[in-house]
Order: sequence, then C-alpha cells, then structure tokens
Amino acid sequence: MSGTHTFVSRRQFCAGACQIASCATLATFVSGCGDGSPTGPSGGGASKLPSLSGQFANSRVQVNTAGTALADVGGAAVVESVAGVFLISRTSASSVTAIDAVCTHEGCTVNTATADQYVCPCHGSRYDRSGHLVAGPAKASLRQYAATLADGVVTIAL
Repeated sequence: MSGTHTFVSRRQFCAGACQIASCATLATFVSGCGDGSPTGPSGGGASKLPSLSGQFANSRVQVNTAGTALADVGGAAVVESVAGVFLISRTSASSVTAIDAVCTHEGCTVNTATADQYVCPCHGSRYDRSGHLVAGPAKASLRQYAATLADGVVTIAL
C-alpha cells in the first residue's frame, strides 16, 4: 500500500455523488415500467378491451352488439355512457354479465383483460367475469348490474 493520498475536490465529490444518485433514480423508474408482473402497469399478459358507446335513457344503458366483440360468446368490452363505465361479457348466446368498470382499490377504470379475468391496469387487481375479486390489492368485488340481451342489444338496468 502506498503512502500517497489523492485528494478529491468538493466539486468532484458533489459531481460524482449526483451521478450516482441520478443512475439509481433512473434504474428505479425503468424497473417499474411494464415489467409484466401482476402488479405492474402492464397487467401480466392482459390486453386492452375494445370500447363501445352506450346510450342512457330511463335508468338503463343500451348498447348494440352487431359488429362488436359482444357479438360472439366469450367476447368482452368496456361500455362508456353518461351513466358510468361498465364491463360487459357475453356469457352465452342469450346472456351477458354487466359490472362496474371502476376498480375498488383506487378508482382506476378497468379496461384490460386476460381470457377469463378483468385486470386493473393501475395496480393489477384481478376480477372474474362476474366481477368477483380474484387477487388484490383491491379488497372488494366490482358491483354487478342486471343485464339482458335481446335482438342484438344489451340493456343494463341501473
């Protein structure tokens, strides 16, 4: 070991400390962006649902299914209306489910899904197609609404 010391100026020390802090901050931001984890923003394999417009009248929201994802069994969509935002899933040739699209965790709009679950894009909460909570951080299920399907029109009773 040598007996000579190299001194670092205050300016060099501060510049080096800022570089280290900047790199650590950047690494934190990059690691949190769309990492594919269930709680990451990407939703762990979920894809964005198509969005449809619903017409509100007489305490009901109606949406036509022709030419949409709701035309086929297993299809799902987000329905936006002045009365709220809903998740609609076609469960059979003659029935649908309708649930509130507002996550019970922090109020984000649930607009992504896997094959059998809705996924909140903000924090990864998962709900089955009936709105029951499957995985948190949410603590409650989504509100369900009575819905009917007749002549290619979904009607949600509010």
